[in-house]
Amino acid sequence: MTRPLQLHAAPGPMAIDPADTALLVVDLQNDFGAKGGLFDHAGIDISMIQAVVHPTASVLASARRVGMPIVYLKMGFQPDLSDLGSPDSPNRVRHLLFGVGKRAHAPDGSVSRFLIRDTWNTEILSELKPETGDLVLYKHRFSGFYETELEAVLKQRGIKNLIVTGCTTSICVESTVRDAMFRDYSCVVLSDCTAEPIGFNLPRTNHEASLLTIQTLFGWVSTSNDFLSAMESQPRAAAPSQS
Repeated sequence: MTRPLQLHAAPGPMAIDPADTALLVVDLQNDFGAKGGLFDHAGIDISMIQAVVHPTASVLASARRVGMPIVYLKMGFQPDLSDLGSPDSPNRVRHLLFGVGKRAHAPDGSVSRFLIRDTWNTEILSELKPETGDLVLYKHRFSGFYETELEAVLKQRGIKNLIVTGCTTSICVESTVRDAMFRDYSCVVLSDCTAEPIGFNLPRTNHEASLLTIQTLFGWVSTSNDFLSAMESQPRAAAPSQS
């Protein structure tokens, strides 16, 4: 039986029941965090995204140890771009300018396409790959709740709290957290498991601004170390029975 987590966070500590909590991994996929992906191809610095891989891997391992559900979200469009939006929609126009749908080459030399489903480009980063029992959902807008199965899955499992990791902080992470808050989920964003290239070199980054917004109005902000420390008191999940 799990015990309530006493989690250090801003703006104040939280008590969370692991039994109704899920870990959300937002868009930590090759197009955003790997060499040869969409961001890298566009000349965007991805070092801050690569830096969250290690702490996120530790959080994933801790969550799996106690049997906490893990949900991966992946940004990816249909091969015919039918879910990209109408011809003049901002979602379609901005993504096409960025190169979505164009041919790309995976590290093994095979042909792939930027942000297209079921290609190397939309696979989860290899260091964080899903395991048996994890749920993987595609999304075609910034929020993980927009026209996806996410809310139905969370309700089916009785989830009330979300531990949020991923990229990018001010776009897909914040969009998903906002939608989650509107649906009465309590979200804890782990600051060192989220990253944002936009404004990375400014005195005050978009990453920091989003975290401030989240902890002020939309949820809580904590760190991987605080999460891991809180999880130390949790009993290991029972291994599946062998029949």
